[in-house]
Amino acid sequence: MDAKIQKILKSEFQDFKELKGIQEEVIENTINNGSTLAIAPTGSGKSLIYWISARVMSGTCVVISPLISLIDEQAQKLKSRGYNVLSFHSSKTDSEQKKDLFALIDFSNGKFAPDFIFVSPERVATDGLLEYCFKKQKDNIKLFVIDEVHCISQWGFDFRPFYKRIPNFLNEIFGSKWPTILAMTATINPKELEEICNDLRIPKNSVKRDLNKPLRHDISIHVEKFVNEEEKSERLFKLLEEYKDKKVLVYLYRKDGKNGVEDLSNKAQNKGFKADFFDGDLDSRTRQSILDNFKSGKNNVIFATNAFGMGIDIPDIRIVIHYMLPESIEQYYQEIGRGGRDEEGAKAYLLYTNKNIQVRKQYFIDKSFLSEEDIKKEFYKQFQGEKGLKSLMMYGEDDFASIFNYLLDCKSIEFVAKGFSDFSNVSETKNKHLDSFVNSVRKKSTINIVNRNNLDVKSFFDLVFCSITKGEFILKKSIPKCLFLQVNNDVLSEEQIKEILKQQNLRKTYKHELLDYFTYLLDGFEDSRHFHQEIGNYLGVPKHFLEKIYVTENGMTVRSKSEVIIANILYHSGLEFKYEEPLRYAGKHIEPDFTICYNNKIYYWEHLGLLGKSDYDENWKKKKKIYEELNLLSSLITTEENMYLSQIVLKKVDWIKQQ
Repeated sequence: MDAKIQKILKSEFQDFKELKGIQEEVIENTINNGSTLAIAPTGSGKSLIYWISARVMSGTCVVISPLISLIDEQAQKLKSRGYNVLSFHSSKTDSEQKKDLFALIDFSNGKFAPDFIFVSPERVATDGLLEYCFKKQKDNIKLFVIDEVHCISQWGFDFRPFYKRIPNFLNEIFGSKWPTILAMTATINPKELEEICNDLRIPKNSVKRDLNKPLRHDISIHVEKFVNEEEKSERLFKLLEEYKDKKVLVYLYRKDGKNGVEDLSNKAQNKGFKADFFDGDLDSRTRQSILDNFKSGKNNVIFATNAFGMGIDIPDIRIVIHYMLPESIEQYYQEIGRGGRDEEGAKAYLLYTNKNIQVRKQYFIDKSFLSEEDIKKEFYKQFQGEKGLKSLMMYGEDDFASIFNYLLDCKSIEFVAKGFSDFSNVSETKNKHLDSFVNSVRKKSTINIVNRNNLDVKSFFDLVFCSITKGEFILKKSIPKCLFLQVNNDVLSEEQIKEILKQQNLRKTYKHELLDYFTYLLDGFEDSRHFHQEIGNYLGVPKHFLEKIYVTENGMTVRSKSEVIIANILYHSGLEFKYEEPLRYAGKHIEPDFTICYNNKIYYWEHLGLLGKSDYDENWKKKKKIYEELNLLSSLITTEENMYLSQIVLKKVDWIKQQ
């Protein structure tokens, strides 16, 4: 272990006797090599990774986290250890926000040195004062942590539009010289991985997976398909009865109406179960009360939307039931990962019908994208058919937020500055250049005065932020934040609409493909062990960390279903072959998937199961280069994942026999 890491671990984190799994590898890579992406399952201690990394690197660590509950939990844990911590989010009281504001100003002036600053992606996207203060102290910010980084990718199930603004935020503060980035997530598919690495400038060799525990084999998976909803409902309540003494989490994706979380919770209560429901629309106090009752055992069944996810840690959930289909393997694996986090194991049941597949596609996926008419309506609602400089209040994940990045991409709007909508909370100004202006807009919209005086908005707000940090503005409380945009169209052009719809359709099609592949795996479900293996293949777990669990007709064991197809055809063709036989060269070796001997000639067969994924492609490029250097390209046979794999393999076998 690196001496610096060991010193911090012993002196500041004595309650952790040692680093486990991926922790040491990620910390060492972060402090020695720079920006890193850590992929590790829930419960693997990702918090300790950035705690220690930040302390070794010294200076201030900024943590971008998607949930208020996560921010509050982590901030409290670090405060209890004696660290200086700041956190910014919208759910704080006026007095708390004012206190944080003064602390931020002290930080910008070098009077306060927080060890950790927590902030939401929404705050990053909209808070100009925060950005200004960070810029003043950019040399003291050593580490930027982005938690639940899968939210940054438009291809992921949990895409958050404001996460997409993080690179812009970093560029504004640091220019081309970013601090070290530490990105963390539990699951990620290859397409998401590529986008995130590109967006956050993370080298592919700095992607670190927890290969000691890449898959949750301690969760026993059970898949059950039903003819109709009545059969499925009966099975659900039989499971609840079977596990009435266990903590049971039931995932749905509908809040209201028949078979929504509240409806099924009421039905369960009427049957005598200690049940409750959980969704994102509940206020924070109610949500916390439900979680406390679940933890204590007062209630042991929770019907929940996917709001029951990030930031919730109840270690002894024993049963996770999916009553509706998730949209992807990633979502499914993250959600069953809520079970058995105390390492005592869990069971996961997925109950579905063919109707559930169509509902997921048409209702949950397709309707999550705005129609052409709704896009036009949202654009008009925000800007009233007027071009020019406009201010925009953005509060959360509303319909306009969902198309905000598309509008920027097609140049219908351009980002100008982050500022304040009005100055009603300024009680006194000591800057003569700003005094008259502030007094004129105290009860009016800033945008009207800016337009009337033809001000350069960016320069003006930089002056405002500077005055605030100098104490020339006396604030009663935080000032309402807004974005200033240049609107280039009174209405969206046909070309712009076409481009937005094109980008939406790419995402929609991809989500359909994710669901199709997931249901393909469900239809081919054999047992828990094989299902974990297929999930591992999909998520890009390196081949040699997957088990040889598939048996071929000649009794050989291989690692994937596609390799079974190849091996069986080779066997029936009468060809002599070996699986993963080392090909040695210059004291090193590679392992072809299959080595075939025919007519005293050797052929090497590589099945490229994840071709098209950047890290996989890079590894294959290196391996192919070795074949080239050994003058073996003429003896190399390759196949790719394809629904017609059997026919392709037969043609390759015929080619061998014709040589």
